[in-house]
Amino acid sequence: MVESGTQDFYLFIDESGDHGLRNIDPGFPVFVLCGTLFSTEDYSDARNSMNSIKEEFWGDKEVIFHSVDIRKWRDAFQILINPKIRESFLNKLSKLMIGSKYTVFASGVRKEEFIGKYGKLHTDIYEVCLSFIIERLVFFIDDIPVARKRVTIIIEERGRKEDAKLKSNFNRLIQVGTRYVSPERLRYIGLSLHFRKKKQNINGLQFADLVAYPIARHILNPKSANPAYDIVKNHLYMKNGKEYGLKISP
Repeated sequence: MVESGTQDFYLFIDESGDHGLRNIDPGFPVFVLCGTLFSTEDYSDARNSMNSIKEEFWGDKEVIFHSVDIRKWRDAFQILINPKIRESFLNKLSKLMIGSKYTVFASGVRKEEFIGKYGKLHTDIYEVCLSFIIERLVFFIDDIPVARKRVTIIIEERGRKEDAKLKSNFNRLIQVGTRYVSPERLRYIGLSLHFRKKKQNINGLQFADLVAYPIARHILNPKSANPAYDIVKNHLYMKNGKEYGLKISP
């Protein structure tokens, strides 16, 4: 039974690796685009929980959780050099990522295999990944028994040219749809795209950043121990018993 009313969501999108195909980092030949979807109520809870961790360890909410800085104990995260602080922080961060209510949609590209199959001049892989995320988002939203849904997509600014290109790609996607989702279906959901600066300290974008890297590591070395991915995979969009929220190309 479909309930009356409207439900609002946030989809925060971040990436791991770069989407260029010309110069590939041999140590990290992968690109991952990752979206974390929250209802507005669940996002409020997750944001407050993340802020509580920030206040406990730094005394305020101003620090920005960035996966690479945490891993390298860099900048504000130099406090993690202390093993007791590091253990306490990582335990609480893990509990946050386990206990928060969000759904993950991600698309990853193995660059060398991708070039071998399609060549370096193929369509922008960022656009390919974004199309998949939007498509699976629609499938997920369709199953929610509410008459009307609205999704605000938030992406961190990357630069004027890059953001303009992404905005153009997004608008084209809304106009023509994807292979499996019609433009009418996309417009019915009420998708809107917004860019935010890193210094605005958007906790949802930090969630997406923390989720994206473990997925990239999983794609690179699926058999290696990856405790962070073990947490993330429990939040992947599942449908008919399958991981519908993750696509790896090729």
